[in-house]
Amino acid sequence: MATIKVTQIGSPIRRTPDQRATLVGLGLNKMHRTRELQDTPEVRGMIRKVQHMVKVEG
Repeated sequence: MATIKVTQIGSPIRRTPDQRATLVGLGLNKMHRTRELQDTPEVRGMIRKVQHMVKVEG
């Protein structure tokens, strides 16, 4: 299965609790942390919810 690389580029400070929880669910709870995740519709939905705080590669 394909993978995508997700890097957190925005701070969760002053964000809603559900956006913070989405970042934690993606494994991104600190700035500039990168995770390689499976490219599934569920992960894509989570990325779309916090798209203003993450950078997606590949």
